[in-house]
Amino acid sequence: MIIVRISIIKRIFGTIRFVFWNIFMRDLRELEAFVSVVRTGSLAASTLDLGLPKSTLSRRIKNLEDALGQPLLLRKSRKIVPNEAGRVFYRYSHDVLALLARAGEALDELKEDVSGELVLKCHESLVRGWFSRLVETFLADHHGLQVAIHTQRSVPDSMESGVCLWLGPVGETVLRQETLGSLTQGVFGSPGYFGEHGMPTTPGELAEHPWVDVVGESGSDLQLYSSRQASYPVAIPARRLTVDQFCVQGDVIAGGRGLGLMPHWLVELRMRSHPGSFQCCLPDWQGPQLPVTLLYPHGHLPRRVRAFIAHIREAVPVEWAAAGQECQASA
Repeated sequence: MIIVRISIIKRIFGTIRFVFWNIFMRDLRELEAFVSVVRTGSLAASTLDLGLPKSTLSRRIKNLEDALGQPLLLRKSRKIVPNEAGRVFYRYSHDVLALLARAGEALDELKEDVSGELVLKCHESLVRGWFSRLVETFLADHHGLQVAIHTQRSVPDSMESGVCLWLGPVGETVLRQETLGSLTQGVFGSPGYFGEHGMPTTPGELAEHPWVDVVGESGSDLQLYSSRQASYPVAIPARRLTVDQFCVQGDVIAGGRGLGLMPHWLVELRMRSHPGSFQCCLPDWQGPQLPVTLLYPHGHLPRRVRAFIAHIREAVPVEWAAAGQECQASA
């Protein structure tokens, strides 16, 4: 068995310089296809990863195996895994692609302008309005930059480059976390709803009103906090509606269908465009603060990523840094 393994490794080392030279003389697409399939364990996942048809991806893997003179992958159940030769070759392939990426970043550092593609991910509640304007001002300063914005409903598992702006608890992640501030929350309804059903004057009265909740936000219990009292546990009222986006929650509450816990800052932004849409009840009570966190990879970052991080730090609203905030809505 040991002799067979040594033979396999020698065969790979004997052809690796030839294969890499041929790839460099043409392109790196076959190497990228192989690395992606090993990483995802699936042709279907890699087609999404690389944006390629399955037939093209399969052809590139076959071309690479033909150049090496031996297969690199095995199919086990529903997953594709590298064989022994594939595991050896993957280490070198991954290192080569990483080295080329770093070489490109080093060349970017020599340029006076910020250029290339910048991938930005943002929590769905922040992407409209403030974040989009932030990106526009950044693009106005860097004309050679292309930006792709992805709306996020969950924390990304990993990021090879780019930045993610997240609202709420992050949990465990391999990404670097930088807290930019936090948003306080209050209980809101519409003036029309309060006119028809009355306004609760104590936290205990919330149980008498239908609740509009965001998936995964409140759990089974709601904790409200007051400057005069430490905290007050509130049993969540009957949920009339549960949604998966803050903007949809705002639409439902503004439509008079119940009460809900909403960030003061987001309500204030919405009130600028739609005055009188919301009214805050229980102004002395607030819900848990939601941290606003910047997520990005560890290690050396491309110049465009560092430039955007600096840009967003300078644009952090002063309200995010405030310890508390009063409700700013009237009937």
